[in-house]
Amino acid sequence: MPGFRWKIALLISSAIAISYFDRQTLPVAIKAIQYEIPVTNLQFGQLNLAFLLAYGAMYAAGGKLIDTLGTRTGFFLIMVWWSLACASHGIAAGFGMLAASRLLLGMGEGGGFPAATKAVAEWFPVTERSTAMGIINAGTAVGAVIAPPGIALVIKLLGWRWVFFISGAIGLAWTTWWRREYYVPDQRQKREKPEACPTWVQLLQFRQVWGLVTAKFLSDAAWYIYMGWLAKYLYDVRGFDTNQVGYYAWIPFAASGVGSLLGGWFSSRLIHAGHSLDFSRKMALGASAAMMPWIFFVTRVPVEWAIVLFSLAFFGQQSWSTLVMIVPADIFPKAAVGSVAGLVGMGGALGGAVFNLVVGYMLDHRLGYGAVFGMLSTFHVIGFVVILLVVRRVKPLETT
Repeated sequence: MPGFRWKIALLISSAIAISYFDRQTLPVAIKAIQYEIPVTNLQFGQLNLAFLLAYGAMYAAGGKLIDTLGTRTGFFLIMVWWSLACASHGIAAGFGMLAASRLLLGMGEGGGFPAATKAVAEWFPVTERSTAMGIINAGTAVGAVIAPPGIALVIKLLGWRWVFFISGAIGLAWTTWWRREYYVPDQRQKREKPEACPTWVQLLQFRQVWGLVTAKFLSDAAWYIYMGWLAKYLYDVRGFDTNQVGYYAWIPFAASGVGSLLGGWFSSRLIHAGHSLDFSRKMALGASAAMMPWIFFVTRVPVEWAIVLFSLAFFGQQSWSTLVMIVPADIFPKAAVGSVAGLVGMGGALGGAVFNLVVGYMLDHRLGYGAVFGMLSTFHVIGFVVILLVVRRVKPLETT
């Protein structure tokens, strides 16, 4: 079944693409929304916070759900939930309803990457896992690249509410494909029987979990700021309108897709060349982190070069993300992978939640985007140092 497992990778990648399209709907449509529903910088940060708090909590709970119900059933339920939540934005009449919809969307999307990580552990050998996760993680770029021009077009033709209705419908359509195609290897003709999985208390006794959670807290804090505030930065600082954002904002996300693919490929290539799993993962992680400090110069260059620097940062971030999210599958047994990936992702979402509020406060108090990007430029490097110090060896271990 070698060919079929790559089809599985594409199937999951498409779900991640839908996820990232859905979460870009608000940032790209915010200017159109503000004509009907006033939203300040701090409130925009609070909308992102509502998403990320729910996303973080359900990242952990969703990982546990996937380990308990199995990948096939768990991912189906998660996708139905987040698709309906996305559609609910379209009926919002005020800030409170937008916040509630954002909270519900975060609850659903939180289980996406734990399900993806567990599916990779179920289907792929260690020598192919980072490549497979690279393909899956590239879905983030596909969704985010399509989002700015696609959303701008829908707003122009139908209005901002239809952006959310259409997004939700696409997600529901995907669930029929998933139910038809996905199964656990060697269990096609019988009911999925999940293995017993360890508790969070047991998993949190491992320093590797804490190291990955801390690194993800820092790196995703930067990522969620870039993703959630890129369009707003272009609106507020560079004077773009919705059409210009649609024209330019997809470029960094396209670079992020290339980073996902190349980061995963590079680590797999090192393994095939005879290097240890530990060296192969950490070398690729270090190379990814080294690209991030350049974001410091975004506010000091013309807009064309700013887009280039954003693209470099997005490339490095998603190369990094591909590798960090596959490490749980490298270290922990299959029964624990979803739960560990959920805890790691929860750390990332909490980092995003905390620093979205920090950034909103900084901007409303006139500290400026220069201070914001200067702060964020250090996070991946610090996260890599944490991994070196805490995750001493990337190698399989037992949880019992």
